[in-house]
Amino acid sequence: MAEFALKARAPLDGYARTFGTISLAEEAGLSLVSAAVPQGGDDALAAALAAGLGAARPATGDSALCDRYGARLLGMQPDQMFILFEAPDPDRAAETVGDALGPAAYVTDQSDSWAMLRIAGAGARAALERICMLDLDAAAFPEGRVARTVMEHLAVIILRDGTDRFLLMSPRSSARSFLHAVEVSIGNTAG
Repeated sequence: MAEFALKARAPLDGYARTFGTISLAEEAGLSLVSAAVPQGGDDALAAALAAGLGAARPATGDSALCDRYGARLLGMQPDQMFILFEAPDPDRAAETVGDALGPAAYVTDQSDSWAMLRIAGAGARAALERICMLDLDAAAFPEGRVARTVMEHLAVIILRDGTDRFLLMSPRSSARSFLHAVEVSIGNTAG
């Protein structure tokens, strides 16, 4: 019998490129776990978040930094949030969150389902505004804001995590198409 080993591969193979003042790079070291709130479990989840992650639940569209794991909670919808963090063991990200929250949330590892791109630098917002329907001005979309949107007909979650920094998450199945859309937009605005 032939012996072989499978090796994990990032959706964009560790892509990193600089376009003038704008850097665009795959963010491959983060885990993403979905946490859904059981019906009637808001108080239990609030207590579990405080005790297990050292954070308060963010409102939909907002995010909150946690005291543990360098995690950030993303308020995705009223009964669901994503936890974005560097898992001590990336193969056990859901278990890490599950241990922290106990029965107060239903957790699912989403890490392998999303491709993540970080765009940063002067001009990043201008490049995104060409393909994003959201108003990304700091007054309308301040640091810590998160939203679901569409860019070039592809589903995207966008998080502003710095003055000129955005984390973009798009389904892994269309990662190359999404990367191409962002590159073209940067090329059309840089300069």
